Amino acid sequence: MNYEIVVGLEVHCQLNTESKAFCGCSAKFGKPANTNVCPVCLALPGALPVLNARVVEDAVKLGLATNCTIARHSILARKNYFYPDLPKGYQISQYEEPICSEGVIHIDLEEGGKDVRLVRIHIEEDAGKSIHDIGDDTYIDVNRCGVPLLEIVSYPDMRTPKEASAYLQKLRQIVRYLGISDGNMEEGSLRCDANVSVRPVGATEYGTRTEIKNMNSFRNVERAIEYEAKRHIEVIEGGGTIVQETRLWDADKLETRSMRGKEHAHDYRYFPDPDLVPVLVDDGMIRRMQEELPEFPEDRAARFVSEFGIPAYDAGVITVDRELADYFESTVKVSGDAKASSNWVMGEVMRTLKEKYLDIHKFAISPERLGGLIKLINAGAISNTIAKQVFEIMQQDEATAEAIVEREGLAQVSDRGAIEAAIREILEANQKQLEQYRSGKTQLFGFFVGQCMQKMKGKANPKMVNDILRSMLDA
Repeated sequence: MNYEIVVGLEVHCQLNTESKAFCGCSAKFGKPANTNVCPVCLALPGALPVLNARVVEDAVKLGLATNCTIARHSILARKNYFYPDLPKGYQISQYEEPICSEGVIHIDLEEGGKDVRLVRIHIEEDAGKSIHDIGDDTYIDVNRCGVPLLEIVSYPDMRTPKEASAYLQKLRQIVRYLGISDGNMEEGSLRCDANVSVRPVGATEYGTRTEIKNMNSFRNVERAIEYEAKRHIEVIEGGGTIVQETRLWDADKLETRSMRGKEHAHDYRYFPDPDLVPVLVDDGMIRRMQEELPEFPEDRAARFVSEFGIPAYDAGVITVDRELADYFESTVKVSGDAKASSNWVMGEVMRTLKEKYLDIHKFAISPERLGGLIKLINAGAISNTIAKQVFEIMQQDEATAEAIVEREGLAQVSDRGAIEAAIREILEANQKQLEQYRSGKTQLFGFFVGQCMQKMKGKANPKMVNDILRSMLDA
């Protein structure tokens, strides 16, 4: 029997606010354990929460960006469950009245585009962290308690692991473009739980689902869904029954394992938090958040094609990340050459970022300096070969490309006499290749160009080398 995979994702996005959701403690990642705490996030008696307004604004922004209906009135509720890293014994979240509902995220796939519907986006706070890798004991770090989250819940609209990965990547792109989160899965800024089931192809009823947790990369999301779907099919084909449960993904063993029985909404005993007033969103806030929405990747890519004349492929690559697109656009303003700028950004810049595991905002060469380097190439002051040497130096040196070229003596040689002399020596030293060229083996032209550039240490004007060499070879 052929089966169809059915996947829905629940994604927790950590917001990059300065303070936590319901108190003034810092929400910064990586601080010493149990230092970003106060009576509110420690749940001490008498401490009262106050909602961070920025959390509401970020929720509205994400709702608008994903075509959700924004609730003018929503309620913060207490979700009751008992974990050692949850001091209050409940989590402040939303249930019956979420702030955003019924949205959609469009994903691009090799076989075409697809819309994934959203059930809801709601506000909640994070729990703490249990640390199990120090000796035989478990330690609790409550720094993360109260850090603001948005939970994005999709309908079970995805049918393959790749669709789920594409959806998650698109969601990450959206929150990064909005500037509300860095979307870093490795640091837990974006955490994904996958609800997976299978059913016979053509069936309309959903199968029993299991929830998978602990996936910290797009690749692991794909692997975990693929493994779990295969496990479901094997159990069903073997005459067994799928149990609704929560399972952990083990990235080392590439398998899931049972964690606990899957809870239902009534198990959490939701009720409105008596210490927090309802969240009210008026038309003014919605208009203000709409005005703050950025130019999203599809629109920006289309503008780059029409305004700068670069290929659609280049525009698509550059606009995947908002900061990279900003970098490219700033480079073009200085260089005046959009295509050369896109070539350098997609080539040397992105290669360096990948090799050094950097984000563009940490890259040593500013767009102004890269634009200056491109201007030197276009002016004929340096060759592309020399430009790559200068590019490497610029990563360790804060000087401009022009200053480095002058200091290192890397200026391009356009002296006709010097180039002719170098070519003459090359031809005299390679008589065999010269005879072969003149006998019809014209592909040796590139050999002579390479020899000349090597002799002149890459400084010769490439166009002059080609023109003079061709005239001397054909003489």
